[in-house]
Amino acid sequence: MNRESSFRTSDTLIVTDRSSQRRWVIIGAIIAILVIIAAAMMFMDGGSKKEQAAAGGSGAGQVPTVTVVVPGNTAVAGMISASGPLGAKRDQPVGIAGGGGRVINVLVDAGSWVRAGQTLAVVDRSVQAQQAAQLAAQVEAAKANAALAQSNYQRAIALQGRGFVSKAEIDSKKATRDAAYAQVRVAQAQLAGQRPEIGRLNVTAPTGGLILSRSVEVGQIVSPGSGALFRLAEGGQMEMRAQLSQQDLAAVHVGMTAKVTPVGSDRSFIGTVWQVAPTIDPQSRLGDVRISVPYDPSMRPGGFAEVSITGGTTTAPLLPQSAVLSDDRGNYVYIVNAKNEIERRDIKIGTVGDNGVTIAAGITGNEAVVLSAGPFLNPGQKVKPKRQAA
Repeated sequence: MNRESSFRTSDTLIVTDRSSQRRWVIIGAIIAILVIIAAAMMFMDGGSKKEQAAAGGSGAGQVPTVTVVVPGNTAVAGMISASGPLGAKRDQPVGIAGGGGRVINVLVDAGSWVRAGQTLAVVDRSVQAQQAAQLAAQVEAAKANAALAQSNYQRAIALQGRGFVSKAEIDSKKATRDAAYAQVRVAQAQLAGQRPEIGRLNVTAPTGGLILSRSVEVGQIVSPGSGALFRLAEGGQMEMRAQLSQQDLAAVHVGMTAKVTPVGSDRSFIGTVWQVAPTIDPQSRLGDVRISVPYDPSMRPGGFAEVSITGGTTTAPLLPQSAVLSDDRGNYVYIVNAKNEIERRDIKIGTVGDNGVTIAAGITGNEAVVLSAGPFLNPGQKVKPKRQAA
């Protein structure tokens, strides 16, 4: 019995020892596989990093190729740009010409078109009408006195032949008759002066044109000291006053064509320079150029407009718009210098058209100007220029 128990115990120990050995072998195999996988991954990662480093090093050494053009100088139409206010070419104030009174009717408003002599406002004339009637009565009374004086004079002449009237009395009758006729002429002149005065109570348009403003209402008391009751643009003609520098002013003359664009409008109007200021403001060093433009509802006096005055031709570098850049410092271009390095040049733009941008100042036209890719370049950067025909 004891021997069997001992045999069973030894067999159990042998089985347990074999299971433990097998488990340790499996764990060791798993660890070995993990080590191999980790080593492989480290090797692959290191190789890719080396490839990336090699690729980066080769890319850093490349010099970019840029397209450049030498623009030279091109004959372009001379263009002067400016801005200024809009207004009536002839802004006429219209007031009352007569003695004044109370306004009883206003016939037009701002924006109305009127003809020369048209009544704009009517002033009460009841007092003046009574005065005219009184003067007309005085004329009739003077005529009656003159007729009586004439009759007395003629009777005196008839009695003089019979010796009933002396020469002195005849002279007296004649003087009385002449005075009576003179009184008739005085009364007639006073009446003739009163009638036009009544007509001048109406406010009338001195010329035909467009009413710009109205400063009178019904019931208002007006007089010659009331100032302008209306403002009238003669013929509806408008103008723009552009202020130019002394240099630009010298290139402008009467008759030149100008394109006027009101601020906020997408329409432009062709005008003509009709006056160039003979003097220059000593403070601003600017002179006025007055440009007449046809009437349009968008041409509102008091507003602002942009103008481009065309005249003559000039020579200047002409570049495509892709070559011109701008930032907070202003407009500029990139050029490639003799060392094949990018260099910035600040410029002043002249005219902009479908054929390109005229450069008024900054380059001479003999430089190699970068045509495009300017935003991706930096001053001092080495490049490989590829020249393109202008």
